[in-house]
Amino acid sequence: MSRRNWKVWRPSSLQEAVEGCVDFARDHSPRMSVERIGDLVGESKWTLYKWIEQGSIPARKIPGFEHACGVCYVTEYLATSARKLVIDLPTGRLPVGSDIHALQESCTAAIGALLRFAEGKADAADTADHLTAAMIRLAHERAQVERHAQPELILP
Repeated sequence: MSRRNWKVWRPSSLQEAVEGCVDFARDHSPRMSVERIGDLVGESKWTLYKWIEQGSIPARKIPGFEHACGVCYVTEYLATSARKLVIDLPTGRLPVGSDIHALQESCTAAIGALLRFAEGKADAADTADHLTAAMIRLAHERAQVERHAQPELILP
């Protein structure tokens, strides 16, 4: 099984979002397990397995669950299912070379996916994921530019 590209992957259902959060946590921390996430959230591992199986999670548990997993796929899914675009809160800092390079890479991947889709060589879900990732990066950089006049204090 190949690893997911977490930069462009987007869940297509609430169940997939909950499962994606758990998978992300496992991929990014070797000590993270469903039991450990359950301990951090204050629930048993069986409750988390039920959330994964049924694709349901109480709204009051979403922030803690996502914090424990280190990613916000449930929140992103809920927003995108309401046809909203979610970006990280901008701080107003100047972009560095790696930010601009990542933006260019994301846009190039999106255009490539769109060309493959037009030729019938890619599926719609993968193409939409690449396009959404590029739009999110562009919107975030736009917001950074707008906030540049009043940057936030970056604390250690």
